[in-house]
Amino acid sequence: MDLALLVLMHEVFGVDLWIATPIAFIASLIFNFALQRSFTFRARNRRHVSLFKYLALVVFNILAIDVIVNAFDAWGISYGIGKAVATVLTTSWNFWLYRVWIFKGEPVAGVQVPQAVEQRTTHL
Repeated sequence: MDLALLVLMHEVFGVDLWIATPIAFIASLIFNFALQRSFTFRARNRRHVSLFKYLALVVFNILAIDVIVNAFDAWGISYGIGKAVATVLTTSWNFWLYRVWIFKGEPVAGVQVPQAVEQRTTHL
């Protein structure tokens, strides 16, 4: 979704890379937050806590991706390759941070966490 939107905005609509890159990234992250929270991690912590942490990571990722994509372009290497490199890097650190920081949290009051699930998440 991210790369497709980036190519569409930059190649089809002529949006500058410095603008198209973060817009494509933000759109895909909004979609991904909902999916990660609901389906992948089935987070039970307070939504606003994970959202705040997620947004902090988003800001960091936007800066990192923008710098990487534009550095590759400035070096005369395809921005698409820069985007691929940035995607590999952010995917690596994002999954780890999702699991140990963003979607891991204190249980919601009144929700029982099965012991097997609790043990699995504490041994990271």
